[in-house]
Amino acid sequence: MEPAKKVSSAAPERRRGSGVRVVYDLLRDEILDLVLPPGSPIDEVQLAERFSMSRTPIREALVRLAGEGLIVTLPNRSTMVSNLDFLNMAAFFDALVLMYRVTAQLAAQHRRPEDLDAIRDRQAAFAAAVRAQDALAMIATNAAFHAAIAEAGRNPYFNSLFSRLLDEGRRFLRLYYQSYEDRLPQQFVDEHEAMIAAIAARDTAEAERLGRAHAEQIVRQIQTLTIGDERLEIAL
Repeated sequence: MEPAKKVSSAAPERRRGSGVRVVYDLLRDEILDLVLPPGSPIDEVQLAERFSMSRTPIREALVRLAGEGLIVTLPNRSTMVSNLDFLNMAAFFDALVLMYRVTAQLAAQHRRPEDLDAIRDRQAAFAAAVRAQDALAMIATNAAFHAAIAEAGRNPYFNSLFSRLLDEGRRFLRLYYQSYEDRLPQQFVDEHEAMIAAIAARDTAEAERLGRAHAEQIVRQIQTLTIGDERLEIAL
């Protein structure tokens, strides 16, 4: 009989690189969701203590965030969360509206029965988040809803661009929901339902029109908020 193998009581080692991923994912979400507002200081020592890690994986995660433009290092070597890019906001919104239009139109043209199931499931999750007044869940489920529409359009290039725009726009969307005190009107749930109906009916013109109208009202609200709210300008 072979001798029993010795079982180690030591805790399993963290997989190489996983610490970087943990720090990166959490900080990225906190920045995009405005838990860490624009201009917030980023301190390596505090982060190392928070995550119980050495400063090496912290630095690697910060390098990745800097590469995405989410944090910046100032001339005095201090690091902070990047300010919102108001200079390129118009170009961003132009691209966002175009993607809402195109993806809705293509979904109406190419959707399959299983696509409608996925879209409706994600709409149900969005509606639940609206009822719960959970802003972060609203942002996530709204992105998932529109990503499902994009996937139904069968164009991977549009899918990739739209996902990137929705991700980059999370800070703007957080401001958008804050403008409603996280009590989103039922109107926006109903607009999603109208888009689903047009896609199900394969009405490409109506789907495109609804996608455009839905995007443009979001853009108008954010523009009004960012231009007209002095408190927001001071905060950012």
